[in-house]
Amino acid sequence: MPAKKSTPPATAPRPDLMGRELSDAVIFFHEAVAAHLGMSAAEWKCLGLLDQHGPSTASRLAELSGFTTGAITGIVDRLEGAGYVRREANPNDRRSVIVQPVHVKELKETVLPIFQSLGRAMGEITGHYNGRELIAIAKFFRETIDVLRAETVKLKQRKR
Repeated sequence: MPAKKSTPPATAPRPDLMGRELSDAVIFFHEAVAAHLGMSAAEWKCLGLLDQHGPSTASRLAELSGFTTGAITGIVDRLEGAGYVRREANPNDRRSVIVQPVHVKELKETVLPIFQSLGRAMGEITGHYNGRELIAIAKFFRETIDVLRAETVKLKQRKR
C-alpha cells in the first residue's frame, strides 16, 4: 500500500517562519519535559549530554552545551542537589571532577512514556511520505543542524 501523501500548502511556506515555529515547539516541549521532572530545560539537556557522551568534566559539559563553566557549575549543583548527578574525583586531573549521572534507569523509565508518545505521533507523520521524500527531509534536517551549529560558533566568537 503506498504511503499517504499530505496535502501541500496553497503557497510555499516561509522557511524563516517554519524554522521559528519548529524551534519554539522543540524548546517548549523540552521545557515541559524538564518541568515534569522538576528541573530546568538547561538541566534536562545537560543530563541528555551526559547520557549521550558519558560522564564528563564540567569543562567538557560547557564545551558540549555552549554554556560557560560558571553556568555549568550552577547546573551541576542543582542536578546534584536533586540527586540526578554526583561529582567524582577526576583520576587524570586532580583540579577537576567528573560529573556522573545517577538514577539513570529510573529517569529513563519516567520519560519513556513521554517519548514513546512523541515517537508514535512522529511515526504517523513519516507514514505520509515515501522513501525519497524522507531522504530529502533527513537531508534538510542534517543541513539545518549543521547551519545552526556553525551559526552558534560564529555568534560565540563575536564581540559584544
